[in-house]
Amino acid sequence: MKVVLSVDPVRFPLTGIGRYTYELAQHLAASPEITDLRYMAGRRFLPSVPSASNVSGGGHGLKRVVQKLPIAIEAYRRLMPWLKSRALKGHADFLYHSPNYYLPPFEGLRVATFHDLSPFTWSQCHTPQLGRFLRKELTQTVQRADRLITDSEFTRQELAAYFNWPLERIDAVPLASSAEFHPRDEAQLAPTLARYGLQPGGYSLFVGTIEPRKNITTLLDAYQRLPVPLRTRFPLVLTGYQGWQSEAIHQRLESARREGWAYYLGFIPGHELPLLFAAARLFTFPSLYEGFGLPVLEAMSSGVPVVCSNASSLPEVAGDAALMCDPLDVETLTQLLAKGLEDTAWRSGAVSAGLAHAARFSWQRCALGTLETYRRTVAQP
Repeated sequence: MKVVLSVDPVRFPLTGIGRYTYELAQHLAASPEITDLRYMAGRRFLPSVPSASNVSGGGHGLKRVVQKLPIAIEAYRRLMPWLKSRALKGHADFLYHSPNYYLPPFEGLRVATFHDLSPFTWSQCHTPQLGRFLRKELTQTVQRADRLITDSEFTRQELAAYFNWPLERIDAVPLASSAEFHPRDEAQLAPTLARYGLQPGGYSLFVGTIEPRKNITTLLDAYQRLPVPLRTRFPLVLTGYQGWQSEAIHQRLESARREGWAYYLGFIPGHELPLLFAAARLFTFPSLYEGFGLPVLEAMSSGVPVVCSNASSLPEVAGDAALMCDPLDVETLTQLLAKGLEDTAWRSGAVSAGLAHAARFSWQRCALGTLETYRRTVAQP
């Protein structure tokens, strides 16, 4: 089997899709079933999988500016698929896999991974310009694809229903947490935590893009309802990339910082993030909508109890190892946060259950599931 894998998502900032692409590339490279694996970024083939820097280069800032210009977005939408298509000439005997939605015109077999349907079902969480770009491109992907992959059964069903696409041609292939997410002793944690003024086991953690879809305002409402001694003893720490429409959230965070019970650390380098996870007393993730919700699994792998919402795919990811509630139920969320911070017996059981549950997911299994999709693509009429 000969495969072209798009590695465009492996760049700063390394998001969940970037991590998925990187891990998939590493594991597919070890498969004897793939006789020729080529990596494509932009319109170029690369000799190896790129590594994402922990700091942005000059091009990242320019990209952020360009993304706000409608004419630039439309020009990119029209030009890049054509450039990719030209670069792929002569590779019709390969299977092309995009791990990040987009499929260019291509003469060979085509597979794309859909991580969620937020550009369609949560369009208010994207800038109008970017939303239009995504909806146009992803609709074309559905028209071009021979087979599709999703991260969860929830997204598989949602994708089939939304586009009236054959369910039997969509495969749910779960993600996994990476090996660096595991329990650690305090000596390993202390130097990194000291830079952020944190103590092992001394805070609750949220990791994710700061945007309305992550339901951070509700999280802040619920956390503020905790008794003052509890929320100041275990403040809420948030880290993640600044998303669109996050100004009001940051105003709330600044108010909470002054009161001493919540802190925003900005974007944390990838090599420090597993340490921040492992040192948390509780991981909180009340998101309104997720295609998978990888941070929940990363927290469990780190030996940290989890409180999350029961929305979209999160019950699949969390299983029975987390406390869950409706994402907009502030009162219940407050009760679960208090239980997660104070109930020693539940915490002990949640750590064991979380570690066992997270162990059922692995990037090796993800790669094997992806290979099975490739086989089905080759075999289907």
